[in-house]
Amino acid sequence: MKIKVGSRGSALALAQTEWVIGRMKEKNPAVQFEIKIIKTKGDRILDIALDKIGDKGLFVKEIEKELLSGDIDMAVHSMKDMPSETPQGLLICKSPLREDPRDALVLREGLSDIGELPEGAVIGTGSKRRESQIASIRPDINTAGIRGNIVTRLEKLREQNLDGIMLAAAGLKRLGLEGRISQYMSLESFLPAPAQGTLAIEIRSDDKRLIELADSISDTETCIQTAAERAFLAASGGGCHMPIGAYCSIDGERLRLDGLLGTEDGSKTVRMRVEGIRGEEAELGRKLAEMMLKELSQYEG
Repeated sequence: MKIKVGSRGSALALAQTEWVIGRMKEKNPAVQFEIKIIKTKGDRILDIALDKIGDKGLFVKEIEKELLSGDIDMAVHSMKDMPSETPQGLLICKSPLREDPRDALVLREGLSDIGELPEGAVIGTGSKRRESQIASIRPDINTAGIRGNIVTRLEKLREQNLDGIMLAAAGLKRLGLEGRISQYMSLESFLPAPAQGTLAIEIRSDDKRLIELADSISDTETCIQTAAERAFLAASGGGCHMPIGAYCSIDGERLRLDGLLGTEDGSKTVRMRVEGIRGEEAELGRKLAEMMLKELSQYEG
């Protein structure tokens, strides 16, 4: 069996794709893989903020088109890039083990955490969610929009004389850049994007051989977290236009889902929590979204 795998061409995307292939080959050594690099709209447009471009699936549409046409058999994405709805004919498989879900600060030399930043310091980020939470911790700090892959953003830290940049810890770790991290942001006080650190393996929905292959490397707890967090994302209608964060923690049979949701202009954000048990993942996500949308409507009304 030979499988053609679609991937974006960034160092991180390729590292993620190669990680998935490596796990699959461990379980199924006879299977052969070939990677095809596909450029997406999100890769081509780098001078406009994500929330200004306006499309859902900025980093996946072109890859999904090749999947539907049969030009590739499988695609590997960052789950947080996936729209809440999957095109007809495609399927997101059970998720493999999640990498560190936290956000991470990379600060200029001489600084080790956000508390050491001087008043008026500038942190680079292209995320409304991160901007909102930075403002809640240090309202005196400014943010500057930056785009590009991880290596490009690390270069902009120096080139633009920023005091720091905020990135997903998962990406830095997957690229072997963990040593650049100055501070991990606590999940108790700083919520990640829904499913941050999780990979999405996407295939054609009728491809039973690849469903079995993906199942062979799936992780139960990651699947539970992903289901809860993405149900919240879908029910809230969230995307890059508004601050939205979520994290599902698991303690035995108990689940706790924390969510962050804000208005599009960022003038108001709310944070809430729901609790339940395994098996209620989707229900918890929908319930939390309904509670938070109702709360936000009071401010917008």
